[in-house]
Amino acid sequence: WRSGDAGTLDQNGYLKITDRFKDVIKSGGEWISSIDLENAIMTCPGVKEAAVVGIEHPKWQERPLALVVLKDDQETTQQDILDFLSSHFAKWQLPDEILFVTDIPKTSVGKFDKKKIRTMYKNHYGA
Repeated sequence: WRSGDAGTLDQNGYLKITDRFKDVIKSGGEWISSIDLENAIMTCPGVKEAAVVGIEHPKWQERPLALVVLKDDQETTQQDILDFLSSHFAKWQLPDEILFVTDIPKTSVGKFDKKKIRTMYKNHYGA
């Protein structure tokens, strides 16, 4: 039975689920966890919600694209978020672009609809 989850085992044998295989971003031979990026972005001051997906890229196979909803009356910029993330992630893991949106598509149970997001932004990086 395959769960579709990606994870790692620590030295004590505990499993940490890091992402869903279908949501892991494969970029230049490396894997980037969309969940780790989302969780970090959502701790950035001024951010209400964030979804990260891998979008086809002509050079790197996929690159992260972040959709961000800001809290009311916030003026957080893309550079603010990238600066915040740079202390937690390597430069190659950072989203190439952060799009500020008023709403992020969700499924009927309230989860981010990553399939729909990937379809909406399929050609965003020109692949």
